[in-house]
Amino acid sequence: MNIHFIAIGGSAMHNLALALHKKGYIITGSDDAIFEPSKSRLKAKGLLPGEFGWFEEKITSNLDAVILGMHAKPDNPELIKAQELGLIIYSYPEFLYEQSKDKTRVVIGGSHGKTTITSMILHVLNYHEIEVDYMVGAQLEGFDTMVHLTSENEFIVLEGDEYLSSPIDRRPKFHLYKPNIALLSGIAWDHINVFPTFENYVDQFSIFTNSLTNGGIMVYNEEDVEVKKVVEEAINPIKKYPYKTPNYRIENGTTLLETSLGEMPLEIFGKHNLQNLAGAKWICQHMGIDEDEFYEAISTFKGASKRLEKIMENDSTVVFKDFAHSPSKVEATTKAVKNQYKSREVIACLELHTYSSLNAEFLKEYKGALESADKAVVFYSPKAVEIKRLENVSSNQIKDAFERDDLIVFTNVDEFRTYLFDQNFNNTAILLMSSGNYGGIDFSKFKELI
Repeated sequence: MNIHFIAIGGSAMHNLALALHKKGYIITGSDDAIFEPSKSRLKAKGLLPGEFGWFEEKITSNLDAVILGMHAKPDNPELIKAQELGLIIYSYPEFLYEQSKDKTRVVIGGSHGKTTITSMILHVLNYHEIEVDYMVGAQLEGFDTMVHLTSENEFIVLEGDEYLSSPIDRRPKFHLYKPNIALLSGIAWDHINVFPTFENYVDQFSIFTNSLTNGGIMVYNEEDVEVKKVVEEAINPIKKYPYKTPNYRIENGTTLLETSLGEMPLEIFGKHNLQNLAGAKWICQHMGIDEDEFYEAISTFKGASKRLEKIMENDSTVVFKDFAHSPSKVEATTKAVKNQYKSREVIACLELHTYSSLNAEFLKEYKGALESADKAVVFYSPKAVEIKRLENVSSNQIKDAFERDDLIVFTNVDEFRTYLFDQNFNNTAILLMSSGNYGGIDFSKFKELI
């Protein structure tokens, strides 16, 4: 097949392009800007556009299909040309469904935890040398790309994102996959620019649950009130398998999981990660992995990239970076680090970066989110607020929202960086949370200081 990508440089899009190139498809693409690591990875396979921008002459009747990324706009000249020629135009999730119609589709959904759970499942399957197709939102150790597609594999494991499919398809991505097996980890309001009310947001998960094939399997976190309600009120004929946090304890900074084989030390920690593990176990069992095989493999799982990723450690200091940005993720991650390192001072730094987190009305959702930290710091760029065309937010608004009087707020990246690197790192656990780039912090500098 001859396929053209409009906005090929995106994290998901370039991985799909690489996967299809590996499968033998002829791939071309365009974008107005491409950053690392997408740029180098596309260049290595000869897929990097020779010139950045949109060129309608790239769109011809010789194309079998066009895949449209979210980064493109509805008035994109290449998209308009494709529409004029009557070409088949897929959104990213539509194309994945087309590639997996004859497979058993396993879809992991939820406001939080879905990348980690998908990563756990793939780690276990890879450990036992079981081949599956997949799409996951983080780079995993031992995997070349985040997307893998074949003709022969029976299963495909998909991370089910609730964000929109494309500029011309306003349906959430996970509505398009029609899973045979699915999981819901948690529901906490997010993407308020698309889902303006909590009720509207929750409705998307109800639609997802009712999109399972008849007789399909739904694994769900029964400790999440909204998830429990959504799944247990579902009207379609599906099998329902609840999970909850397994028994565990922490000893000398190591999490020990209670299993049928006895206590087992884990590389990961935190109640939310133990919940994720319980959900992943159910999914793996439905895919033919027995309990003992699951525990053997999961004991070596170190986490997904930017999900409580340990970037530096010595005898007295540990530094983590985490993708956490929504209120529930920030609270769970901060609490997990404090519980794991009770005797250390926890310095939690949060960059407000997303549309939701910089929205003055949404800020109140962060109430108590940094409560577990000994020192709490928030950084945001007024320029990011301007770019997103939001109302200005003040330091006092942020302190009031978090309900923490000693909260330190920075709007200048140099001041934030100076504060962070001037800390006494002895007997500390440092947590850097953001879906952005933390103001361009050079993480290697921690090596010099700790």
